[in-house]
Amino acid sequence: MVAPFSNIVKDYRLEQNYPNPFNPSTMISFALPQSGLTTLKVYNILGQEVATLLNGYEKSGAHQVLFDATRLSSGVYFYKLQSDIFVQSKKMVLLK
Repeated sequence: MVAPFSNIVKDYRLEQNYPNPFNPSTMISFALPQSGLTTLKVYNILGQEVATLLNGYEKSGAHQVLFDATRLSSGVYFYKLQSDIFVQSKKMVLLK
């Protein structure tokens, strides 16, 4: 579920998830200065994709996505946002 909460964005931005460490869910926020094809994926420490949170056209603005990791085991994970010319990833920790 993606919820836009502001429409005035000047730069691409991927925020640190909150809370971090988390159990079992966390919120990931990001901003897009222009609309376009956007993906948000989660990877384990081995680089294997474990979840696709977004894969489609997103409007410009600020967004939040809830990530529910109930089915995953404790550990370090990475989430990666990719949209047009922007790619960034961050680390998060799941503690059960």
